[in-house]
Amino acid sequence: MDTQGVTADPQLQQFIEVESQKQRFQQLVHQMTDVCWEKCMDKPGPKLDSRTETCFVNCVERFIDTSQFILNRLEQTQRGRGSLSETMSD
Repeated sequence: MDTQGVTADPQLQQFIEVESQKQRFQQLVHQMTDVCWEKCMDKPGPKLDSRTETCFVNCVERFIDTSQFILNRLEQTQRGRGSLSETMSD
């Protein structure tokens, strides 16, 4: 039971987690679109020139690399804190 005395439905919890992940992904895509659009799009036209297309590809790849690096770093930090708190409680 949780703190309110109601047992949480595992399917509902999973649904909420999946929807939260979808929302975070959509926010990330929106942020990436904003950043790369501002960086790469000089003047909108009927089609992308090769320089603009290359800029978008590189921008998206760097954005993904940076996001992954940050996530990995946060995981390492959390694991380090967990190990530290376990060590301190022993």
